Amino acid sequence: MGFCAYRKSFKLLKWWGFLRPFSVMLIVVVMVCVLLMVQTKMKNFIHKNGVFVQFDVKEKVGMKNLELLKVKNRSNKGEILSTNVSPYHDWELFAVDYEEMMKTLKIFVYPDAFMSNKFSTFSSIFIPHTNPFDPKLGNYFSEHMFKIALLGSSFVTKKPEEAHFYFMPFSVNIMRNHPRVHSASAIEDFVAGYTDRVSSEFSFWNASGGADHFYVYCHSIGRDAASKHQKLHHNSIQVTCSSSYFQRLYIAHKDIGLPQVWPRQHEEVLNPPDARHKLVFFAGRIQNSLARQDLLELWKNDSSFDIFSGSSSFPYKEGFRRSRYCLHVKGYEVNTARVSDAILYGCVPVLISNYYDLPLANILDWSKFSIIVNERDVPHLKKILLSVPKQTYLNMYKNLGIVRRHFAWYSSPKKYDSFHMIVYQLWLKRGLHRVDW
Repeated sequence: MGFCAYRKSFKLLKWWGFLRPFSVMLIVVVMVCVLLMVQTKMKNFIHKNGVFVQFDVKEKVGMKNLELLKVKNRSNKGEILSTNVSPYHDWELFAVDYEEMMKTLKIFVYPDAFMSNKFSTFSSIFIPHTNPFDPKLGNYFSEHMFKIALLGSSFVTKKPEEAHFYFMPFSVNIMRNHPRVHSASAIEDFVAGYTDRVSSEFSFWNASGGADHFYVYCHSIGRDAASKHQKLHHNSIQVTCSSSYFQRLYIAHKDIGLPQVWPRQHEEVLNPPDARHKLVFFAGRIQNSLARQDLLELWKNDSSFDIFSGSSSFPYKEGFRRSRYCLHVKGYEVNTARVSDAILYGCVPVLISNYYDLPLANILDWSKFSIIVNERDVPHLKKILLSVPKQTYLNMYKNLGIVRRHFAWYSSPKKYDSFHMIVYQLWLKRGLHRVDW
């Protein structure tokens, strides 16, 4: 019996010697299968703000299938915003910081803004506009409304030593129409001379080299206003509608994009999606834009497009109200008021403007309420828009209703309106170390 047991043990050893290489391979195969299972499992997670959120593994992961994560929006009229369709990068972080700004921010305004209109022939360049809702202001409405809102706000301090920022209150739009300062060269000379006067009469400029100073303009000629004063150009903050990477004097990390808005005193009631029977609307001059010329040539005969060179054959706002998508196409400048018009009327903006530094982009996720395409994609425009899933479009439409208050100006500023959002952009640039005066 001992011999038999020995023979069985010997056979087992022989089999083990034969199977041993295969056992190693089997272990490797099992480990690979386990890793693949883990990897597959991880694909069913979406990473949001440092937290992994699991979704149903049977669903195809996409915008319209994701389970919504509901976040209570404490300061937004009780709206419920989901993390995957919210128009904000991080609403809660922004809301907390905004409240801190409201309590803390201080801005010193140079006294030229408070002088009498009879004090000097140049007084009108500095004092607030007497009728900011005059339709003739057109594209330059935001420039005037900012000054009026700031001067009437609690942010203004008479103690320059406690100020975070210093406002240089000249108006490029007024200069452009001033009988003694109206050419581009004269405006550049005036701004350079004013900056020198500020730096010689006050100590605040020299404490930071002008880095905590800012000025506001929406007139296209203003993009070169600082060209004859090196420190004003390199150091100070320009709050401008002409927020383009392509502009030689615009510095993206320093300067601030100002929403270009037309004078309107009443908020529009949004037309619902099912009442929007046209795919696309655009009306505007094409003479100064190759992209607009291509747009007209390619799509003027398409019945789903309302494309006009110049004015439309029906009221301008009707084009926004009856269309799902409204085009913003670069003209002479990268910026136009069509973006804010589209937002105001609930028409999803389609941005076809290269080099555009979008206003409020550090707070708003523009991909959640607009479509951004390159100018070279104009021939593919219809295919791009028709490929947008219905639920994605409905999410963008809903978000327009949320964000449009950020693109509105009021006679009496309201919380989270365009004025407060621009001031918040300044707030984010605070903290510059200054020497004592």
